[in-house]
Amino acid sequence: MPHLSSPTSTEPVAPASTTDLGQHVADGLSRMPKMLSSMYFYDDEGSRLFQQIMALPEYYPTRTEFALLTTHQAAIADALRPAAADEHFFLVELGAGDGLKTKILLRHLLATNARFTYVPVDISTGALDGLVASLADELPTLPVEPVTADYADALTLLAARPGRKAVLFLGSNIGNFLPEDRHDFLRSVARPLSSDDRLLIGFDLQKDPRLIRAAYDDTQGITADFNFNLLKRLNRELGANFDLAHWQHYTDYDPLSGAVRSFLVSTRAQTVQFAALNLDVAFAAWEMIHTENSYKFTLPQIKQLGQEAGLTLVHSFSDAQAYFADVVLAPE
Repeated sequence: MPHLSSPTSTEPVAPASTTDLGQHVADGLSRMPKMLSSMYFYDDEGSRLFQQIMALPEYYPTRTEFALLTTHQAAIADALRPAAADEHFFLVELGAGDGLKTKILLRHLLATNARFTYVPVDISTGALDGLVASLADELPTLPVEPVTADYADALTLLAARPGRKAVLFLGSNIGNFLPEDRHDFLRSVARPLSSDDRLLIGFDLQKDPRLIRAAYDDTQGITADFNFNLLKRLNRELGANFDLAHWQHYTDYDPLSGAVRSFLVSTRAQTVQFAALNLDVAFAAWEMIHTENSYKFTLPQIKQLGQEAGLTLVHSFSDAQAYFADVVLAPE
């Protein structure tokens, strides 16, 4: 899961401290327009709600990429591993989460006697500990070397070690970056890699605009509850007094820019107090707090993004409906 300064939404990240949360709120709600990063959605209740979202009929990304990886696991594994079957390589994953989708590739590589070490990277030791424990139980023969570090620092450290690095950034996490941040991120990931290394990145593709919008505004209201949970967290942890009866969740999709944007909307003029911050924040009627970006892409856009970051698209794998793509990129 990426750790971003801009609004984000994908799979859960480690909970931030109350101090970090307070600083973020004081900064984000002083801006115009106001913003809060959805990385703060993921307290225990937020993580539980997100698990429900991933199971919703409208929310296609998780199950689509899971099916894609299942269908193309052999070809994807071949694209990532060295040409010499007996050569050792490192399978490095940025923000592995629970590893549910990655385990498809891990099982295939183990079954085909690939010589590799799995290196999950995260800034959260707790998240890595949980993943390593599940891997020890499910895949006891898998060599695992967890790295607690920033993504760029971890890749720089690994670049000094001999052997191919196959770097995974699954999910639609790349879509959560604003365009300028996305470019910087891709360049920072590509910079430590050699031309023999590979990147596998998941991209949510542009499709029926109604289908995309529905994925972020389901009919059962679970996504709305997920967004409102951020306000509940601020009430609990920062002594805020948000009255949820006077807030709405709103999501829209712009097919021209490919951006889904989600907001929390104040339905009346009101002032919210944050006791823990000694802060009062005034909201006008229908003023919004921007909480999420989720960009969707075309294959030509993906190719161009890679080229701008010094990466060449060498393989692209998609599902039967062309909803999602996992692409393999090579540093130039």
